[in-house]
Parts: sequence; C-alpha cells; structure tokens
Amino acid sequence: MKTLRLILGDQLNQNHSWFNTVDENVIYIMAEMKQETDYVKHHIQKVVAFFMAMRHFKEQLTSKGHHFIYFTITHPENPQELKELITQAIEKNQIEKFEYLLPDEYRLDQQLRTICNELTIATSYYDTEHFYTTRLQLKEFFKGKKQLIMESFYRMMRKKHNIMMVNDQPEGGKWNFDHANRKKWKGQPTIPHERGFRKNVTDILKELEEAHVKTFGSIDPEQFSWPVTRADCLSVLNYFCNELLVHFGDYQDAMHEEQKFLFHSRLSFAMNAKILSPKEVINKVLGHYYDHKEDIHISQVEGFIRQILGWREYMRGIYWKEMPEYKTLNKLKNTNSLPDFYWTGNTKMNCLKHAIGQSLDAAYAHHIQRLMVIGNFSLLTQMHPDEVDQWYLGVYIDAIEWVEITNTRGMSQFADGGIVATKPYISSANYIHKMSNYCGNCHYSHTKKTGDDACPFNALYWNFLAEKRNHFKDNQRMKMMLSLLDKMEGKKLAELQKRAHEIIQNPEAY
Repeated sequence: MKTLRLILGDQLNQNHSWFNTVDENVIYIMAEMKQETDYVKHHIQKVVAFFMAMRHFKEQLTSKGHHFIYFTITHPENPQELKELITQAIEKNQIEKFEYLLPDEYRLDQQLRTICNELTIATSYYDTEHFYTTRLQLKEFFKGKKQLIMESFYRMMRKKHNIMMVNDQPEGGKWNFDHANRKKWKGQPTIPHERGFRKNVTDILKELEEAHVKTFGSIDPEQFSWPVTRADCLSVLNYFCNELLVHFGDYQDAMHEEQKFLFHSRLSFAMNAKILSPKEVINKVLGHYYDHKEDIHISQVEGFIRQILGWREYMRGIYWKEMPEYKTLNKLKNTNSLPDFYWTGNTKMNCLKHAIGQSLDAAYAHHIQRLMVIGNFSLLTQMHPDEVDQWYLGVYIDAIEWVEITNTRGMSQFADGGIVATKPYISSANYIHKMSNYCGNCHYSHTKKTGDDACPFNALYWNFLAEKRNHFKDNQRMKMMLSLLDKMEGKKLAELQKRAHEIIQNPEAY
C-alpha cells in the first residue's frame, strides 16, 4: 500500500521507529509553510533554526534511503498550507494511505483530525516516541484530586522510571534540592567559553525575505550559533555535562548583565524540536554524574532532572488536560497592552532592558528572566494574557504552544486562576536584586518605593496586591503578604498606588 507520512517541523526524531526500515512504498512529506511562520510573529532566529533543522533532518534520512517530498519556503509548488499540502501530495503520488505523528499543538491536532475526516483514503496516527508520558497520563494521575501539584507528579515520575532512586527512596535523602539552587553569581566560578556553532545563514535569510516572512529580533547572518543538527545537539549535551553541570544547580536562578547563558544547557530547542529526546538527555547527565560523583553534588543534577522529568512533562500534561479552554483564560481580568519596549528593549529599568534585550538578540532567556523579570512586570502592570502569550510564543527559539502557554498564561501570569501555580509569581525589586547584578547599574533605586528614582517594581507590587486583594483573600500562600498590606498606612499605600498607576498608564516613560 502506497503510504504518505507527514512530519512536522518539531518532530525531528531520527530514532523514531518509522525509520528503522526503508520502504519503497512510503513517502515522507515535509514543508516550510507560511501557515506556520504567520500564525504568530516569530523571532528571526527561531524561523531560521527550525528550517535549518528540518532541512538537515531530511538530508540525513534521505542519505539512508528514505524517500522525501520536501518544500522549502520559496518552492514554487509549495501550497503554504497543511490541508492543500497533504491533498496535493496524495493526488500526485496516487497515495492509498495517509499517516502522521501526533502533533503537540492543539490547533494542529484539530486541523489534522479535520483533514483526515475529509480524506477518502485510509488514515492513521502514531506517537512521536519522544516524551516520558502520554498526552493524558497526567490527567489520569490527578483524577479526583483538588490540586495539580507538580511535586507529587515529579515524585511519581522518579519512582516509575527509577531515576535517582535508592530502594524506593530519593537518592541523597531529599526529593527536591530547590533551596540549594538559588545562589547569586558574582563572577566566580568562571564560566567556560560558550559552545557555539558559527554558521552562515545568508542564503536562508534571502529565502525568508523573498517569501515575505515577517519576523522580529536580530540575527548575525555569518555567526548563527544555535545547534540544529543532531551531531551538534549531542555536542552541546556533552559540553553541558563536561563543563557546566558541576555548577548548574547552584546558579540556575541567577542573572547577570555580562552572561546570557551562565551554566544553562541551551538544549531546550534541541528537545522541543525532538532532535534530542528527554530520555537520552537525562541518561547522559546521570551517566556523567555517576562517573564523577566526587566532583558533582547531587543538587546540581536534581535541579536539571526536575526541569525535564518534572516541569516539562507536567506542563505538557496540563496542556492536553485543559485545552482548548486554557487558551482563553483570564481569571485576573487583565487588559493592558504590551509597551513598545518589549520589541526594542529600550527602557530605563535595567533588569528589563537586559532580559528583553537578550531575548531580542539571542531568542533566549532562562526561566527566571522569563518568569521573575519580564513575566513579573507583565503581571504587575496587568497586561492582557493574550498579548503576553503571543510575545513569548514568538520571541523564544524553544517556544511551542504546549510548553509556552502553560508557563506563560499559567505559571507567569496566573491567568488560569491557579491550575499550574498555587500563587502568582510576583515580587518587588528585592528578589531581582537578590538574584542578579541588574540593580547596581540601574537608573532606579531598588530600595526606594516612591519618588521619581524609585524602582517601578516596588510600587507595582503593592498596587497589584491591593487591586487583586479580593481575588487572593482565601489563598493561604498569599496570607502573609496580604497581612503586610493590611498593616500598611493608608497614606503610604495611596502614594504607592499613585506611582503604580502612573507607570501602568505610561510604561514607555520608565
């Protein structure tokens, strides 16, 4: 039976069982489509990385004998849309059966279901063989429970997959070393030189221009440094183990003006495009740890494992449990628009200047920059979660909706009302000062709450608590902060709220 198999741009798993044998009756189809470049405005480096990774994936499997139909973004016969791509290929190649890998985005899942329902040939779908869990495993795990606590899910995953376990107990005597993962980096220990892959992407940039693909952010055409081949991604994984893992946990929450990546692995794009699997990443890290236990403390490793085995799988499970309603949630009723400096980085607030500027320059920021600087400001200024979602989905090289929206709308913006997080992740300037050197060179003083030179985060923080007090009055984790708010003098609170409203109404001035 002549079969057409679809592979999407984030399904680049060369080790999938589909490719175990070469079948002359199977044709694989891939396409760089305007449908995917245009549903949200993306960072230029994100588009380049996905297209380069897709092309290399196709080349590798073609060299092994698999037959591919591949449309570049400028190919004259590229329909630029999924339904026409599939129906056109079926007709031209006299296809008798259509198969696809389950997408990780709800919109594509629905689109493919609709397409298959309209086809007159046999259709079927397969797992991507990437994640530890199935789509609905988290939903089953939390069935009948009131709260979806990640820690309990994470512990189940550790036990089920026997990861860092000793006789059914956590290795090291603790499940979670999060309290050991909060050190401020002050220039030491030294960070090894970044492992980069300098590629010239001038040709693909010309193609994007010819196709009128609209993007934002910056790129150096001759110095593109994201790993997009499997060999390069494995090299980055080895580099992380050999050079960065030893200090990863200590400084995973730290931020610094002069360091974009610190000890972070930069493997999220490789995993989210499925070039590397979470299992091989975790196995490699654990193997290195057990070979070097005299040099690496368990807290460095557990912090990394938790992000992948815990948060990554947890967020995917939340996504498939709660979509499509999740995408519409705005429980705090926030309605403000993103200020222009989200697209330029031009602000006097040094933390935002660096976190946003880095995002625009490198299509990257680590989780604390995303959560406690950019996300914190977005929530405190009560921006509409739709706008925040679109910005995060577009700007980061690793952003695919299943992982972006749960982290942004859920954990960062609390728009889901507490499905993901038990409290909003907000702070005054104190937290940013504690975890970074941003405040030292800032136009504003992190210690002042009012006045022209007071850090905007301070007034915004207390204003948010005051304005959203009724929403959080029954939240036990907010009890202490609300108690402090209640004890604040009316005149002092009025001053803070006056300044906060000025910032919210005209954020471009700050």
